[in-house]
Amino acid sequence: MKRDDLRAQGDKDLFDRLLADRDVAHAIERAEREVEEIGARRQLLGTALRLSREMAPDIHTLLDSCRATLGLEAPLETYVFPSPVFNAAAVRPERGRVFILLSSGLLEAFEPDELRFVVGHELGHHLFDHHRLPVAALLGGRAPTGPGLALRLFAWQRYAEISCDRTGLVCAGGLESAARGLFKLASGLRGGRVRIVIEQFVAQAGELRDEVDRMARAEEPVRSDWFATHPFSPLRLRAAELCARSEIVTPGGLARADLEAQVQDLMVLMEPSYLHEKTDVAETMRRLLLAGAVLIASASGSIDAQAIRTLEELLGPGSIPPVLKPETLRADLPDRIAAMNRTVPPLRRAQVIRDLCVIARADGRVDEKEMAVLFEIAAAVGVDRDLVACTAGIQRPR
Repeated sequence: MKRDDLRAQGDKDLFDRLLADRDVAHAIERAEREVEEIGARRQLLGTALRLSREMAPDIHTLLDSCRATLGLEAPLETYVFPSPVFNAAAVRPERGRVFILLSSGLLEAFEPDELRFVVGHELGHHLFDHHRLPVAALLGGRAPTGPGLALRLFAWQRYAEISCDRTGLVCAGGLESAARGLFKLASGLRGGRVRIVIEQFVAQAGELRDEVDRMARAEEPVRSDWFATHPFSPLRLRAAELCARSEIVTPGGLARADLEAQVQDLMVLMEPSYLHEKTDVAETMRRLLLAGAVLIASASGSIDAQAIRTLEELLGPGSIPPVLKPETLRADLPDRIAAMNRTVPPLRRAQVIRDLCVIARADGRVDEKEMAVLFEIAAAVGVDRDLVACTAGIQRPR
């Protein structure tokens, strides 16, 4: 098994596409300069405890095993920070060093094989050079980020987690250890009071699919966590299970092409698409997106030309009428909302609101007037305000 074989195809494809983007290239240059100026290691030494081999020999033995499994030769430093929350992170490498950060709660509650899954996952971020993309700077920085780019960043983050779960899987030595690690991360449980039944945890992915189908028909608000930057834990475990029985890990197993096709099918559960569909429902959604975007762009006065250009990036070249009249779209807004409520299921309405939020923060911020438009349209189509508050803010990967 080659370590590059572990990378999810969606991760690689979106990563390459993002690297080719001019705005991303500029952000990478800025981030590299800032790393040299700020010094990640200096911050870690000042705010966390470095675990030396003498202090934590078992942890270092575990780390050595993961590095050998993945073929990583770079020096590795591990730090622990005080927190009861199970959390871990791979900090951007600096001067050839790789940094792993673990919470004290996770370090004390996880068994060695479960820790190997967590460490292997975090090393995957280094293995696949994920830190090269400065996501936080692109989504929350002062420089405008177009909606098309923002949506690709959201999608890439989810696929990147799938890649890292695969590296965690091979470091842990099998699906059972990975599943227990994911279970603890998802539940926050640390003792033996609850028995972990992997089959039932995996079955949640099927129930989640049924819930998506139900929500596509039901008339009820959609929760904001459907648009998280991480795949839901049952989906992550299902994807890991597919990898475990694929030819990547098991000789003669599921073909790589079938693995990636099934993983893509899982990811679709978190991001239904309408921007380029040729259906009446999708057209109704795009009509509301256009009206909402123009009203957001003109919320503070004249129409922002940059906002319209970013809207066209989202919908495609030639999709924007040459003359836009906010007052006309404002007058037509009730009819567009009525059509939305009449023909579009709630889950898909939430996708439009999410994309309107992305458009609103294309200039790096969302002002009060823009938020008012977002809340108005969200309420009119039955989408929870929490979705607006969550997506209009800055979402960062764990």
